[in-house]
Amino acid sequence: MTIETDALKETVLNALHRELGAKMVPFAGYEMPVQYPMGVMKEHLHCRARAGLFDVSHMGQVIVSAPGGYDEVAAAMEALVPVDVAGLADGRQRYGMFTNEAGGIEDDLMLARRGEDLFVVVNAACKESDIARMTAQMPGCDVRPVPGRALLALQGPEAEAALEALVSGAADMRFMDIARLPSDWGELWLSRSGYTGEDGFEISVEEGRAEDFARALLGHEAVEPIGLGARDSLRLEAGLCLYGHDIDAGTTPVEANLGWAIQKVRRAGGAREGGFPGADVILPQMTDGAPRRRVGLLPLGRAPMREGTSLYADESGGEAVGTITSGAFGPTIGAPMSMGYVPADLAEPGTTVYGDVRGKRLAATVAPLPFTPANFKR
Repeated sequence: MTIETDALKETVLNALHRELGAKMVPFAGYEMPVQYPMGVMKEHLHCRARAGLFDVSHMGQVIVSAPGGYDEVAAAMEALVPVDVAGLADGRQRYGMFTNEAGGIEDDLMLARRGEDLFVVVNAACKESDIARMTAQMPGCDVRPVPGRALLALQGPEAEAALEALVSGAADMRFMDIARLPSDWGELWLSRSGYTGEDGFEISVEEGRAEDFARALLGHEAVEPIGLGARDSLRLEAGLCLYGHDIDAGTTPVEANLGWAIQKVRRAGGAREGGFPGADVILPQMTDGAPRRRVGLLPLGRAPMREGTSLYADESGGEAVGTITSGAFGPTIGAPMSMGYVPADLAEPGTTVYGDVRGKRLAATVAPLPFTPANFKR
């Protein structure tokens, strides 16, 4: 159930967000909580220290099946993505991306094998086009948006304990496992991954039971609600891309430093080399490198360099060589942080570049990603 209001959709937890004092903002066509009374800084630090609950019901949940079973589904999906879908074990998930003929990223997504079916979670802003793409370009497959289920994310070092207290078996899951577990709130569809860099779970729950389930999680003394503001600073500290900002239809996976997501079997010389849109651009870049690269940047001052800031090779003169795609203050690292694109010859950690901030060129140092070490359960 999604409710239309003033052209914005609401998730089923909208009333709960308001009850909790959330400040609501438009995001990807939905009205979403950007922060709660705790504030972005404290929400961020709480998620790093304990556990945070996020409403991600705006994202798209899709099940793909075929008469020929998983082999048919995987073959059809591999014609759209550059990752190894056929080799995905039952009960496991993998990060992937839809690419276009120029090698650009049309969306990034999660792919999970559930027996003979594929469970796909796509970004909110792209879900209609993603579903249309799969429907049109996966002949013989049944592409079904999942009706009537909300999606929550529980992230942080105490997420496992908080969830296991309510859902027996959650603690047995490893990083990138998926499971369907019984609960007092009906069957839950769980995955164990996350966009904060912390250990965490994504939980699909029946919409009619979602608010009660969210309240039960929030009843755990370690769990607080977290809004989009802290979600953004957490994922930026984790060095993770936000679609439409750090990656888009004009950015290749290699430029974005996402080559790790393309398994050996799909690369040049692999058993199922290529066969996806843009392979003639992406595969040579995997071997020879891309002309520009996504990098981490640490501004030397205290002011963050925000999205859209132009980057220069020198403190004065010359043309812009790159741009910032995400920037914020990092509460965990206690300093401003940014990500952006620079030419390959300026992408080495330790290199100094200059961002144009209100007409002044300020120095920033290219830094390895992530800014904060990951804490996933391997």
